[in-house]
Order: sequence, then structure tokens, then C-alpha cells
Amino acid sequence: MDHIIHYEPGLPPETPSPCYVVDLSRLRSNMDLIKSVQEQTGSKILAALKGFAMHSVFPLMREYVAGVCASGPWEAQLGAQEFGKEVHCFAPAFTEVDMQEVLSFAHHISFNSIAQFRKHLNAVKSSARHVSCGLRVNPEYSEVETDIYNPCVAGSRLGIRRKALDGQDLSEVEGLHFHTMCEQNSDTLERTLVHFEEKFGDLLPQMKWVNFGGGHHITSPTYDRERLIKILKAFKSRYPHLEVYLEPGEAMAINTGVLVATVLDIIQDAPPIAILDLSATCHMPDVLEMPYRPEIVGAKEAGELPYTYSLGGLSCLAGDMIGHFSFQKELTPGDKLYFLDMAHYTMVKTSTFNGIKHPAIATWDPDKKELQVVREFGYEDYRNRLS
Repeated sequence: MDHIIHYEPGLPPETPSPCYVVDLSRLRSNMDLIKSVQEQTGSKILAALKGFAMHSVFPLMREYVAGVCASGPWEAQLGAQEFGKEVHCFAPAFTEVDMQEVLSFAHHISFNSIAQFRKHLNAVKSSARHVSCGLRVNPEYSEVETDIYNPCVAGSRLGIRRKALDGQDLSEVEGLHFHTMCEQNSDTLERTLVHFEEKFGDLLPQMKWVNFGGGHHITSPTYDRERLIKILKAFKSRYPHLEVYLEPGEAMAINTGVLVATVLDIIQDAPPIAILDLSATCHMPDVLEMPYRPEIVGAKEAGELPYTYSLGGLSCLAGDMIGHFSFQKELTPGDKLYFLDMAHYTMVKTSTFNGIKHPAIATWDPDKKELQVVREFGYEDYRNRLS
């Protein structure tokens, strides 16, 4: 994980456990980088709520970006009510009820098929608000290596292929949207644009906007932002009439958050197993879904430091294991562990499987040395999700 920046979080001893903690200084730093791309290119950047939807920090974020992108009616409502700027919405399909809800909040809606566009066009035109309609297209090119995250994999349900647009009346379509990337650099976007323009360039003169989707790792230390700026400027020079949007999710919150955990028990085995007060399947599901190995402050790969442990979660799932890590000293019950880069795609994907308690959510201002616990969860949160 070369995008991880190692640091000591410096959190006070009263920090709850388990707890997601977002560092406000690091969040501002990310947003500064994103804003600089906007200012230098004239493009608009949207915060993808599917990756990071911690609305208590929206007042900070809204100072830097044009708005949000949503994946359905509830995210659209959250963006409209809590973020308060542009709201762009896409879903693989909308029901009539969902469409009416989305039309109350969205400024742009991207449809995933011509049939969906036709089905909901009258509702859009009857809306009291002007909503710009777009189509999500599939350039049939992607460099994402993991199929589950590849929107252009063979048989993908996401995006309209070029041949499906032949002979269609697109006079009421105002934009095109493609999303083909995942945690990738600007050179990937550059190569993707070649395929996008090759297949859909003839439609761009009649459009008002284009959305380059997400997956742009803009704030990663290894990301080539200067190249991105050149790519965006060159595209704008070819199509000066188009408004250009990007909607990174991870880039907003990368390297801003930690997940605080406590060792509850040590099971003596080879290697010994440390049971924590959290769960991979409940609180960091990408560890099992992607899968990937998270970073922990002060820990290294198994065998690199004197004491190696397997870290296990609280659920009854046999595979609720986080991985093997080595430490400089033996772990004992009560020790705190700090999992790095745990802001994006964590809180938005959690569950209360097994009735396991949800981690608290907090912010940390290192300049003021101020920890604010913005949300704690109780039994009612678990109960009220069920019938």
C-alpha cells in the first residue's frame, strides 16, 4: 500500500475504542490539493459519498469542492441537505418512487440505459426543478485488475456501449458520464480518454458536460497531479464548451483516518491470536472483500519484528481475521492498536452483524489537540435496522 503515510496519531487516552477518528488537518490538506486542481483546470470536482459520507465534516469540505455525487435517493438527500451544493446522481436503475425522490435533490442524473432514460424522461421534464440528464457510457476499456471493481469487465451491467446509441434520439441528453478507474494514477485517465473519445467523441459537440467518474487517486503521494492538470486542460481545449466533472471518493479522505482498537484477549497458538474489540467483516469489510492487508502504527509484516500475532475480530464468522502482523513487544489485553487509512470505504460499509457494537466516530484537530466524539451508537441503532 504505497499510498499510506505512516504517522503517529497522537490521540489522547480518553479516545473511545473502537473508534473511527478523522484528522481534520489531514482532511484540509487533501481538500487543498483537490481545490488546486479545480482552480488550475476550470473543472469541477465532486465528493463521492459512496466512499466517504461523514456529514459532520461536510461544512469543512464544502469550502473546497463543487458538490457531491450520489448513488441513489438517500445519498442524494444527504448531499442536498448536509452538503448544500451540486448533487449528481447515478444508479444502475431507478424505480418510479426513487426517481421522484431523486428529482427533489439532484441537479444532474446519469442514466444507465436508454430504456431507463426514456422511462423517466417525462418525470424529469415535469419536475419543478431543472435537472440535467446524462447517460453513463462504457468505453469498454479499463485497467482495473480486480474484476469485482472493474466497471468494464466482460458482462458488466454498468454503462451503455457505443453500439446501443446508434440511431437513438439524444437531443434531450446533456451529458456523458464514464467511470472506469479504481485507485489509479493520471496516466490511466490519459489512456482511457483515448478510448472514450474514439467511441463517443462524435457526441460531445452536442453535450453540455462530461463526467470522468471516480477512481482518481489525486491526493495520494504517488499521484501525478501535474499530468492530470495537463490532461484536463488539453481536453478543455478540444471541447471548450463542456463543463468537466470528476468525482473522486477515496482521494477526499485518504490518509485522514484511523480506527482505534483494543486487544481483549490473547489465544496462545502458532502464531498467537489477538482478539480485538472490532470486526473485519463488520467494520473494515474491504479487508475480506478486496482483500487487502491494512497498516497498523508500529507494526510490520509477520516475522519482521520479534512478536508476531494473528489479529481476529469479534464476530462468529470463522474468517473474521485481519491478518498477521509483528510487533516490537508482546501484546497484552488493554493494548491499543491504530489501523491506518480507515476513513474511506469503512464507515459507509459497516454493519451490525452479530449485534456487534458499532465504533464511535470522532474528529481530531492536532493543532488544537482537540478530540470531538461526534457520534456514539447504542442498542437502538442495531434494533431499528431490523423489523
